[in-house]
Amino acid sequence: MKAEILHIDDCPSWEEAGRRLRVALDSTGHQDTAITYTLVASSAAAAQVPFAGSPTILIDGTDLFPSAGRTNDLACRVYMTPEGLAGRPTQGQLQEALASHG
Repeated sequence: MKAEILHIDDCPSWEEAGRRLRVALDSTGHQDTAITYTLVASSAAAAQVPFAGSPTILIDGTDLFPSAGRTNDLACRVYMTPEGLAGRPTQGQLQEALASHG
């Protein structure tokens, strides 16, 4: 399994998203999966990857939280969580999405 977080420099949520993803990977039996962090520094770079705002969490190259929101804008992403809109998914959402991923 390949895990990657696409992020922009100004996004305050990508580091916590990475910490939560690490816990979720570990708790779903993927302790050996490394997380790659990719800085999306330009609109041209965003156009080359499946970027839906920062942070975009990819598993095997696919957005773990698919949406129609792919963008070339260097913007933060908003996730719908049980607590309302947030800059990153909850721990439970990450674990559930990984478990569903297989």
